[in-house]
Amino acid sequence: MENQQEKSSLIDWVRYSIGAKLITVAFLSLLLLIPSSLVTDLIHERQGRQEEVKKEVANSWAGNQYIGGPVLVIPYKTWMEDRDSKGNVSTKEVIQQVFLLPDELHVEANTEPKVLHRGIFDAVVYHATINVKGAFAALDLKKVGVDPHFLQWEKAQLIVGVSDVKGLQKIPTLNLSGVTQEMESDFSGLNVFENSLSTNIDLSENQSTRKTFSFALNLRGSEGLYFMPLGKNTHIAIAGKWANPSFAGAYLPEKRAIDDSTFQAVWNVPHFNRPYPQQWLGADGTKIRNSASAYYCGSSFLLSVDQYQKTMRSAKYAMLIVMLTFVSLLFTELITKRHVNIIQYVLIGGAMVVYYSLLLSFSEQVGFNWAYLIASAATIILVGIFIFSILKNKGTAALLAGILAVFYLFIYVIIQLQELALLVGSVGLFITIALLMYTSSKVHWEKRIKT
Repeated sequence: MENQQEKSSLIDWVRYSIGAKLITVAFLSLLLLIPSSLVTDLIHERQGRQEEVKKEVANSWAGNQYIGGPVLVIPYKTWMEDRDSKGNVSTKEVIQQVFLLPDELHVEANTEPKVLHRGIFDAVVYHATINVKGAFAALDLKKVGVDPHFLQWEKAQLIVGVSDVKGLQKIPTLNLSGVTQEMESDFSGLNVFENSLSTNIDLSENQSTRKTFSFALNLRGSEGLYFMPLGKNTHIAIAGKWANPSFAGAYLPEKRAIDDSTFQAVWNVPHFNRPYPQQWLGADGTKIRNSASAYYCGSSFLLSVDQYQKTMRSAKYAMLIVMLTFVSLLFTELITKRHVNIIQYVLIGGAMVVYYSLLLSFSEQVGFNWAYLIASAATIILVGIFIFSILKNKGTAALLAGILAVFYLFIYVIIQLQELALLVGSVGLFITIALLMYTSSKVHWEKRIKT
């Protein structure tokens, strides 16, 4: 008999004790981390699928475009001693290259980005008209350390780097001091750029590199357009019909102007911090190629709304919303002295975890803002009706639904903010803790929850 009474007392303590309920709710909150992490994995999976679609579009259209050059290359004949395994010494002819960078380089690019749709996913592509002009100075033979008689002036080349040549819409034409000729894909093996165009030029008539040049590129690409400032003095100007450019690379623009539909950006880059000289002698162009990725500058074209990034930011607050809702519901139990079964806590927590799946799926169809409104309204109404069915009190159910609405509104505001997100979030949490402390002071903690 005593054992039955003790067992009954233990069951009552587990069911109705405030301490037991706090422990159970805390454990349940930790347990809900598992489905929350699965939702996060789902967001990563969908985000990864979007990146795959972007790559598929880039493979069909053209990828990020990185433009470098032009670089003037002149072969140089020299001789080296060669010793064989028997110690015999012979002289062999070796061809090296003299590389010369522009003294002045001016680039103007006009871009027309647009969004391509593939299923429910989006990718940004663009058309660009690029005009390049400038001038080469005279080659300083003493500085390079070569004999002018051994320079093969008639075999000179002008090389321009284009990262994805399939984006070219027509064959570029080079104008070199009034002489025009078409450029073609470079297969010389000089490795100045990963992919490049070149044209052979004959400088044997006056044996001088003091030349002006100009050419235009009609180019397709996706996401970003970048230039390598190879001139001794480089001026780059990019403009386009896009409201969300991101300026990236080794140098930020000196001037920029962005409005609701267009942007303009200007770079003026001197040669002082360049990792290579104005001219040098070498076997190939790896001096440029090895450092190219670190010295590009330009613009990428961002989608105005990245629903996956915003959904991920929302999901990071999932456990905070669950815990605050559970605490609010627990305080309601204590104040109204009505019992809410732990299974009902589980169902409410499940609804708030499924909320993020709703948010993700709707955001892919109607955009993040509408998806947030739909998912939040559906969850708030569902939880409110469920709490009313438990407590049989419209006022209490409306109060808890209102609290949940405030939580979702608070998270939405934080997501929209950039620099002030941390400040607003911290102040909001401080106010929430203060309200919970005030509410807890009104609760008689020594009493048990009634059925």
